[in-house]
Amino acid sequence: MPSPARKLLLAGRGGLNLTHSEPRDAFLRRYGDAAPWLSGMIDAFPPDALRAFAADLGEPTFTGSSGRVFPESFKASPLLRAWLRRLDQAGVALHTRCTWRGWSADGALAFDGPDGAFSITPDVVVLATGGASWPRLGADGGWTGPLADAGVAVTPLAPSNSGALIGWSAYLQDKFAGQPLKRIALTCDGVTARGEAVITRGGMEGGVVYALSGAIRAALARDGEACLTLNLRPDLDQKELAARLAGPRGRKSGATWLRKAAGLAPVAVALLREIDLAEGVDSLAGDAAALARRIRALPLSVSGVAPLERAISTSGGVALPEVDAHLMLVKKPGVFVAGEMLDWDAPTGGYLLQACFALGAAAAEGAKSYLQAQDSRQGR
Repeated sequence: MPSPARKLLLAGRGGLNLTHSEPRDAFLRRYGDAAPWLSGMIDAFPPDALRAFAADLGEPTFTGSSGRVFPESFKASPLLRAWLRRLDQAGVALHTRCTWRGWSADGALAFDGPDGAFSITPDVVVLATGGASWPRLGADGGWTGPLADAGVAVTPLAPSNSGALIGWSAYLQDKFAGQPLKRIALTCDGVTARGEAVITRGGMEGGVVYALSGAIRAALARDGEACLTLNLRPDLDQKELAARLAGPRGRKSGATWLRKAAGLAPVAVALLREIDLAEGVDSLAGDAAALARRIRALPLSVSGVAPLERAISTSGGVALPEVDAHLMLVKKPGVFVAGEMLDWDAPTGGYLLQACFALGAAAAEGAKSYLQAQDSRQGR
């Protein structure tokens, strides 16, 4: 691309959620199966270190009410400009509009650039070319070919933090696409996430959906569909909700009654009626206890996930056994890998960016140690 860090700028449209203020153990649990592997690197470059890095660039951070951490400017561009200035002052040369094509026969790095093909033979390499989501911003996953050609095992790339595809009726699409579902809980295969989502014409997006990316992908691969359970009032236990619904409805419409008695927004009522129609039932005709159960356990059938080019991040990548404890490729001494190129997964909310920064720091430390060892062996 003609300029760097375009995906960081895209992330900044939502305020640039750099990290999260959760306690360490809760924070690490967000990485699921990757937590044991990532924990040492995140401990070496924890959220406080990332906040200090931003502050040192002149962009102090603040913690929002949700515990998420943002630059005080609530933008990515000031942080990026300060970062690029520092790199320039340190003598770093950035070469834009270049595409890495792998290694040449003599082991050099081969590139296509604006002036044609060229190659370089550096002392050490850190690959940090991103995943394959939002390819129009520069990262298209083209690195998988050169690494596979070099004998490096690469787990197929798949969308992560992507929307869930659900077959809504035309009415729901036309009337409620873009409407938020607030303070909900969503469950898939025993994994539950709480937060917010947005109804789209194709299904649902948002943090609570993204947090279940791994579970949804696994269910789709296993069963061809993923069954979600939507709790529209997780903040009320079933008995209390049933008690509220047991009062007289009077002449109120169903939507008005559910809004007043159960605190359901119009989009939540529409979802309840949507699933009722699909199943040929009328939840409002049953008793209060049954309706309360329905509101707290609404079934949704997911047929797929949004494509990779629309996902926030990528799962899959370089298989973890292919790198050593310092993130160096076992089959390519002196070549280190960082960020979304590696096979790990994380939800949005600061966890994804925090791990990317921590992996970058770990790869840099590995590269430094490798260079020092090379210099020592050569008596430099």
